[in-house]
Amino acid sequence: MFQARARSGSKLTVVYDAEGKEIEAESREDEEQNVKLDETIDLLLAAGYFRARIKGLSAFDKIVGGMTWCITTCNFDVEVDLLFQESSTIGQKIALVEKIVAVLPRMKCPYRIEPHQIQGMDFIRIYPVVQWLVKRAIATREEMGDFNRLFAVSQFNKHNKLPEDERFQANKLTSMTNLQNIKRTYGPRRKYRRLQPLSDADEEVRVQSTLLEYGRRHAVSRHGDSETQSKQSEDGSAGMTEVKVDTAKEEQRIKELMGSMTSTESQLGSSVTASKVGSMVFMQSEEIKKASEEYVQKQAEQTAEKPGTVQHHRKLVATLQKQVEERRNKQEVLEVQYKEKKEDYTVIKSELDALESLDEQITQEMNKIEELENGENKIVLDKLRELVAVNDSIKEKEKQYKQKCKEELAELQKELEQMEVAGGESEEDKERNSQIETQYNADKSKMHKMRLAIAKKNREISSLQRRIDEVPSRAELSQYQRRFIELYNQVGATHKETKQFYTLYNTLEKSKSFLDREVNLLNSIYDTFSAGMSSDANKDQFLKQFEQIVDGVKANKAKLEKQREVEKMKRDALNDQYLDLLEKKRLYFKTVKDLKEELRRNEILMAKMAEKES
Repeated sequence: MFQARARSGSKLTVVYDAEGKEIEAESREDEEQNVKLDETIDLLLAAGYFRARIKGLSAFDKIVGGMTWCITTCNFDVEVDLLFQESSTIGQKIALVEKIVAVLPRMKCPYRIEPHQIQGMDFIRIYPVVQWLVKRAIATREEMGDFNRLFAVSQFNKHNKLPEDERFQANKLTSMTNLQNIKRTYGPRRKYRRLQPLSDADEEVRVQSTLLEYGRRHAVSRHGDSETQSKQSEDGSAGMTEVKVDTAKEEQRIKELMGSMTSTESQLGSSVTASKVGSMVFMQSEEIKKASEEYVQKQAEQTAEKPGTVQHHRKLVATLQKQVEERRNKQEVLEVQYKEKKEDYTVIKSELDALESLDEQITQEMNKIEELENGENKIVLDKLRELVAVNDSIKEKEKQYKQKCKEELAELQKELEQMEVAGGESEEDKERNSQIETQYNADKSKMHKMRLAIAKKNREISSLQRRIDEVPSRAELSQYQRRFIELYNQVGATHKETKQFYTLYNTLEKSKSFLDREVNLLNSIYDTFSAGMSSDANKDQFLKQFEQIVDGVKANKAKLEKQREVEKMKRDALNDQYLDLLEKKRLYFKTVKDLKEELRRNEILMAKMAEKES
């Protein structure tokens, strides 16, 4: 009849006792805890854990799921099934949280947290840990993203080339050739040659002479000259006079050095001089040295003693060493040839592997086309094959017809030239030419009609190809299925939320109706109280009416209590059914996971068997 009012700053929440039964308990609301909860959810959403958006999940499921997701993103193993049971008991929640807390020290988390703090939703303690996990997850994801990007680029550069690289390789040889030509054209050339060597001259004179031989008339500055110039800058006009004197001396020294040189261009057509003979002797020094060695060797052979002496033994050893050296050279040549043949073999093998992979791809595509031949597509594909065969035959006939026409045209032109040479055309030739022209026009119109027919067939083939493309593939169907499942889940969540709003509205409406009846009853009692107490008869009648009202209220209360018990039993039955379904769902996902693992192992074993058989 009279409901208990909750204190300000607190609310009635549903919790579980030690036996797992639901009971209502009063809990105080903390504004700071709510703020930290919102900030934690925002952090998880910003990191990419979008499961926290689902309104039907509890705060415990969102926080535990977010922490587990962050830990797995950081490449750490945690013994937690992501498909854990929702609305678990306290013992199950603490056991679940203990596994997560055990991983944090291994991740070197600077914050310490206890399992009961996570289970009790102490968001002030939870927020720093989640914040650190989110930062670590984002850093790990960026690091792995950079590593994957670099690995993908390296793999691409191994097997592929960009258009810029291909153009660079194509232009590299031409550019290198042009660069070598420029170096040969604009390289240093000797214009003068000294008649006598500068053996007694100092280093500065030899440097100046070498520069003059290649046409560079640069004065070599001295350290003493720099000091003189610094003093000249202080002396003013007297210093300028000394600079002119030094310049004149330098010019005179250059003229003296040039006087002892001759131009290489002027010597091209002149007579033989001693310097030319010296240069020729210098150029042929290697040949002269070789001839002298041969002479010494022949002389040693002539003066050699009989077999069995030391010189004869040395000669045999030298001969054998020479043969060994020749065999070694021959072996090196054979090794080089072997390497070249091996490289050719590697290239040919790589080409063969490429052709085999291409053949395998073609076979796979043909198998895919054969898989598409179901009841609906088989007729269309057969018709498409017939049209393609007709198209190929028409193209082959057209090619043969064109070749035949070209041959006939060449023969006719040859005959026409012969007739022109013979001088004039006869009546028979004119008649024959008119027949040929008529036949040519008829064949031309026939070819035009055939082209129109080919164009019509091509349009039909294109239409059939478009119809085949409109049929969705397996990947598209699976994508459609995923989208429909997501839409179904979203619609289910919205429907559940709407039902909760309707239930809340009906409950509040019933509470309001009972409160209105209670107020009306109290008002009627208050209005009739003064009249009923005026006399003893009215007082007895008032008490009887009051007892009747109390009995009616008790009957209504008993009736509502009975309805509440019935609804509670329905709720318990539905909750048990829901938990059974969740368990079945978990087992289903676990079975699917095990099936995928077994399929993967089966594929590996099949591949190994195929390798052994091959």
